[in-house]
Parts: sequence; structure tokens; C-alpha cells
Amino acid sequence: MPRALVWFRRDLRVADNTALHHACQFADEGVVGVFVASEKQWKQHHDAAVKVDFWLQNLAQLSAKLEKLNIPLLLVNSDTYADCPAAILKVMQTHDCHALFANREYETYEVRRDRAVRESLHEQGLTTQLFHDRVIVPPRDIQTKDGRFYSVYTPYRRVWDSVMRDYLEVRETPGKQKTTGIKPSKVPSNWDEFEQVDESISDLWPAGEKEAERRLLDFLSEVEGYGTGRDVPSIQGTSRLSPYLAAGVISPRQCVTAMLAAHPAAIEKDSGVGVWISELTWRDFYTHVLWGFPRVSQDRPFKEKTDQVDWRLDQQDLLAWKSGMTGYPIVDAGMRQLNQTGWMHNRLRMVTAMFLTKNLLVDWREGEKYFMEKLVDGDLAANNGGWQWSASTGTDSVPYFRIFNPFSQSKRFDPDGLFIKQYCPELKSVPATQLHDVNKFAKAASGLDYPSYIVDYKEGRERALAAFKAIR
Repeated sequence: MPRALVWFRRDLRVADNTALHHACQFADEGVVGVFVASEKQWKQHHDAAVKVDFWLQNLAQLSAKLEKLNIPLLLVNSDTYADCPAAILKVMQTHDCHALFANREYETYEVRRDRAVRESLHEQGLTTQLFHDRVIVPPRDIQTKDGRFYSVYTPYRRVWDSVMRDYLEVRETPGKQKTTGIKPSKVPSNWDEFEQVDESISDLWPAGEKEAERRLLDFLSEVEGYGTGRDVPSIQGTSRLSPYLAAGVISPRQCVTAMLAAHPAAIEKDSGVGVWISELTWRDFYTHVLWGFPRVSQDRPFKEKTDQVDWRLDQQDLLAWKSGMTGYPIVDAGMRQLNQTGWMHNRLRMVTAMFLTKNLLVDWREGEKYFMEKLVDGDLAANNGGWQWSASTGTDSVPYFRIFNPFSQSKRFDPDGLFIKQYCPELKSVPATQLHDVNKFAKAASGLDYPSYIVDYKEGRERALAAFKAIR
């Protein structure tokens, strides 16, 4: 009679968990859960302390939920992915598990890890079953007519729209399983390899499926205004669900089915519902690209010729950008939000990324790495996709000659300067009319404790255009 092992990764929930669902259907002799802590590997991948702390808080809640289902959650240590096959095999042999169930991960090193685990178990006569769960439409299920992966969003989106409803089955939380007599591991209060996260940051992101569901329900009642509100950083115009999606505390299927149930007639692309669903489509698309073009997860640009761009690596400029001390208010406010909260508004992710890569001509990989080191919702596919879009090196990327003007962006999306003044309080006395004018602001801020422009906007823009033209 079989017993199943469920390997939890970035799917820290019991509701609508594909691997858990199938494991419970398979097992007659109970189900065991395992989470493998690969702290050194996480460090190498630049995972943020706030993100792995968020994982830890959710693990504690997951363990409690699983225990009510008679599923013990075991925590094992495996410093690097190379150690995972031995760690998983030991758990299975120790607890007489016959099959491993897990939800797929799509990054290159994670794919290699899972292949090694599968081969190790196969040698011992044990089986492995992997399931698509982190996205709505699995990467391989959308291809061009000649069997290739899409590299442009718009045609991908047309296919996605036509098939996505076929992938929206939400699986119920399993019932109680047969008791195994195995005691769950104690979830530690912190990870040894990562610095302690300030409570002021961790309190912004309460753990648990109930919190994710609460945020979703709150957003359902406000989504009509999402089409315009999502671009205004001074208001709560977004769902703030991205950390929960990234850690798998809630599934994208749960989000879309709840949205369609609440607003069945409002799925048009220009409605708030349609625009929000398009964000989930972008999430699927970037995972599709990551799976189909593995080089993007290996520090390489999708547009390979853009590796010829003569990027600068000015440590002083990079530090000023990281610290929110560039002299450009909307850029500095965005970076300070990231540093203080572990999250940044999506509009500002584009503005700050384009400022680094175009105005400062600093290699996009430096910015991508820093975001991963700070973001509670850091996800390689989405982060890489966003950075390569901004740097004009990726799929469906912004044309290299389109460069955001930080002052035009702040005038349009923070007209009263509310967001800027929240994170750059030294600018509270500057009127909005001067805050959004490159010439007037320089004069208004000259007597304040605020840095002068790190780069002349026009000169930085011309430098970027010349660098890209040189490779055409």
C-alpha cells in the first residue's frame, strides 16, 4: 500500500495545490510533506532576506494546516541543489514513501535539480510525478504554428485568451489523511544564512492563505478602478498579492476564477478586470520565455546582440541609485520604497530600471540582482522579464530609443507629489509645479538637503542612444 511524499517549494498552501491533490489521491498509507532549505543556494541566487523570511512565516502556517490533515511537514537542510537528491531519497527511505509529488519549477538550475532527484529516485525504484501549478497555462501548451515558443507578448496573449478557461480547475483542499505517526519538524524562527528582517517590513506582509484570500476579496470590490489606479503609486491601487503569488500562498487559478465569478461581464481588456488579468498573463508569458529560452535565467540577454552594448559599471552611480540619492525625485522615491518595504510599485519598477540602464547606462544585470536582493515578491521570470524590457534587451522589449523622462513620469502619475514627498520628506516644501520640471526643480532643491542630479538627463539619454546605435 503506497505512501506519498509531497515536496513543497514555492507552493506554500493546501488549497488548490496540484501536487498535494494528486498525492492524496494516490496514497493509501498517508501523506508526508517536506520542505528543503537550501540557504546557500538561495544566497547564490540573490534571494532577498525579506522574501525567505516570508517563506518561513508561511511555512509555519502551512505546517499547522497540514497537521490538521494528518500530514506532517518535515524540514530538511540541503545547502545547495546538488545535495537535494540525497536529502529527498533519505526522507523517502526513512518514512517508507513510494512516490514523490511536486509542482514544477521552471528556472534552469531548479529544472536540473529536479531532473537529478528524479533520476536518483528512479535508480531506487521510486517514482516522481511533477505537475504544472505556478502558472495558469503551462509553458509548452502555447506554441507558434511551427512549434516554437513565442517571443512576443501580443500573439501569445491571443492564444492565451482562447485557451485559459480550460486551465482554471481549482482543486479543493484535501480531507484528513491516514495517520502516519510521524511528528512534524519544528519550524525555526529565522534562517541562519540571512539577516533578521525588521518587523516594520515583515508586518507589511502577514503570512497565510487567509491573508492572501482577504487581500483578493478586498481587491475584487475595488478592481473597477484598477485600469487607472494601478499606475498611481500614492494610492492603494494594486492588489498587493504579488508576494503571495510568488510564494504560492495563493494560486493564479484561484485569483482568476474568483475575479470571473465576481465580475463575469467585465473581462474586456480595457476594464479593470481585463487589465488585471493581463498582468497575470504577463506572469505566464515571462515564465513561458524562461522555460523556452533558458539563457535568460543565466545572466544573458534574450536579444543576444545586445550583449555588445558597452555598459558602464560606475560603482558610485550604482550606489546612488540603490540608495535613492540620484537627484531625480521619482527615481529616489521608488528606490527608497523598495529599501524600506521590500516592495516597489510596478510603474516605478519600470521608471527606476530604465533610469539605471538608459540614463546611467549601467548593466541591467546589476539592477536585476539588486531587485532580487530586496523584493519580497522576487520572481526570476517576472523580474528578469521586466528588467530586460526596460533595458531593451529582452523579448517584446521597449524600443531602445524610448527612454522614460523621470519628470514626465512623476507629473503624470504622481501629479501632487504625494508619493515623492512620502519617501523623500526633504522635498515636502517643493511645490508640485516645480517638483515635475527639470529646470525649476534644480533651483527649488538647491538649498535643501537633497542631492543634485547624478547625470544630466539629456546627456545620459544621448549616451544611451549612441551605445545602442553602435550595435545595430
